[in-house]
Amino acid sequence: MSDKFYSVILLGLLFVCLPLSGQTGGSYGAYSPYSVFGLGELSRGGTAYNRSMGGTGIASNNRRFLNTMNPAAVSARDSSSFMADFGISQKNTVFRQNDLRSGNNTFNMHNFVISFPVYKSSAMMVGIMPFSDIGYDITLRQTDQDIIGNTGHITYNSYGEGSVYQMFVGGGVTFWKRLSVGAEAIYYFGNMDKVYNHNFSNTSYASLNSGYELMVRGFTGKFGLQYQQPLGNDLFMVLGATYRLGTGMKGRTVYYENKNTSEIVDTLIYRDMVNGRDNDLKIAGELGVGVSLKKGEKWSVELDYIRSDWRNSGMDVYDGYGVNGASVFSSSVSQSFRAGFEIVPNRNDIRYYLRRCAYRVGAYYEQAYYKLDGNMVNSMGLTFGVTLPVFRWYNGLTLGVDVGQRGSLRTNMVRERYVSFVIGFNIFDIWFQKPQYK
Repeated sequence: MSDKFYSVILLGLLFVCLPLSGQTGGSYGAYSPYSVFGLGELSRGGTAYNRSMGGTGIASNNRRFLNTMNPAAVSARDSSSFMADFGISQKNTVFRQNDLRSGNNTFNMHNFVISFPVYKSSAMMVGIMPFSDIGYDITLRQTDQDIIGNTGHITYNSYGEGSVYQMFVGGGVTFWKRLSVGAEAIYYFGNMDKVYNHNFSNTSYASLNSGYELMVRGFTGKFGLQYQQPLGNDLFMVLGATYRLGTGMKGRTVYYENKNTSEIVDTLIYRDMVNGRDNDLKIAGELGVGVSLKKGEKWSVELDYIRSDWRNSGMDVYDGYGVNGASVFSSSVSQSFRAGFEIVPNRNDIRYYLRRCAYRVGAYYEQAYYKLDGNMVNSMGLTFGVTLPVFRWYNGLTLGVDVGQRGSLRTNMVRERYVSFVIGFNIFDIWFQKPQYK
């Protein structure tokens, strides 16, 4: 069977006869029929602090939280402070296409980051978090009696799973208490599987199994800066910017086709392609800008814009990443508009605990890095969050909720409505503190 044949089957499964059957036996970092394309569903990034603020953080320099959105922000901290952040997320999604409905739940680790000072107003951070996830399991059964009357029942099945992670090491330094600059080295790695099955209940017919095994490797850098301008009366405006370099993807792509009978498995095709420097498969660069206004540690508001051009990434034509032989998917320019607000009623209140908590609300609107039949796949949502102080210093437990929608019911697309929960553990301690005894 040719690549084009499986492309036609896949398109029919996803966007014509999609039964939207929820996966209950697999383990996915994300679950969406849209994740079949490219690298799957891209993570919004950031810690629970960022996610509960609508995904903002480019212009945030809050010394109480680790901000991974901008490497320049790592230098905003108390001297000699050690910080760590660990986050987990859980997502509940309801899918709808025409009269078809289904649901799915996923659970995943979101991030693990540690940060420590280097010298005076400089610091470093080391961490790992998801960059993208693939997860789908779609089944279509042939119902044409003229066909199954001769062949028996025929089932078409397509499923995929896997993730790409990003490991990073970054550092930042602050000059003149106003200008902060930072840089970050990022290493991408992960494995993804996309499988297509064509099964006959009549054992006199051979079932067909094909798929792609994708191994992703890549290395890039990210740069950031922040400038803080005092406006008087403990009021500050912060301007921020980040730029992530685009990079070629190394690794390998394995394509296989097998013919299966009750006793024999015949390999029809096995093609192992190594991705090197000369291929056209790339992870796009990313530009982000932001502005925030904050009143000491009382409240802050931030607006961010992020843009990434995937049109030359090769995702829509490269084996295993696009749908070969079809023009339904096309790489595009992704854009994201984000806003967040945080308020702390009274951080030093010793009588009422809830007044010491940090409360947040945010919103976002995003355009995906691809188009479907020429139509953008958009996402929008609201976020809410709170950080509960724990013990002393800046230790805390951050709880966040994201309520949103992706896609629509127009042009036979799939609409996803979801509620996502994130829990972040904020750990803070002081290093090199000399005890004093009296």
